[in-house]
Amino acid sequence: MNQPERAVLIVDDDDIFRNRLVRAMASRGWEASEAGDADSALEKAALHSPDLAVVDLRLPGTSGLEIVRRLRELDDTICIIMLTGYGSIATALTATKLGADHYLTKPADADQIVHEYERIANCQEVSTEIPEDVQAPSLARVEWEHIQRVLADCDGNISQAAKRLGLHRRSLERKLFKYPPAV
Repeated sequence: MNQPERAVLIVDDDDIFRNRLVRAMASRGWEASEAGDADSALEKAALHSPDLAVVDLRLPGTSGLEIVRRLRELDDTICIIMLTGYGSIATALTATKLGADHYLTKPADADQIVHEYERIANCQEVSTEIPEDVQAPSLARVEWEHIQRVLADCDGNISQAAKRLGLHRRSLERKLFKYPPAV
């Protein structure tokens, strides 16, 4: 007897990433649908009731965190995995408080997502052991990621970002022209 096809909803405003992930999930036997914004994501979730929703944190208009909250209200059984290019402990905690089952940083591939879904579906505990080859990011890297988040929140406005960061505009410009520190 064949295993019933599972449904996944990919919510991301990056068309290329979203399309690749949809194709990758479909090639792994998932019925994959996609959405680039909150309204279409919630509409598709209400119509199709997916088993898994993969939601990007940063979306135009409504935040991915708000989508997580509304998806959880819509269907308490859906498995929700939050994706973001700006990984931080604060956003991971907020996402899980709002109803996300897990949190992955980009670039996450379909195999990682399927693995986490299966772990969550089988009620397996998250390993708290840190592998030996994993190192904490340097302070310079954390600062660079924070600057990028604030700049994104300010829609690329350097003056506004500098004000929020408590920096002089020229100091922020100098930091932005440097390459990102190694992870």
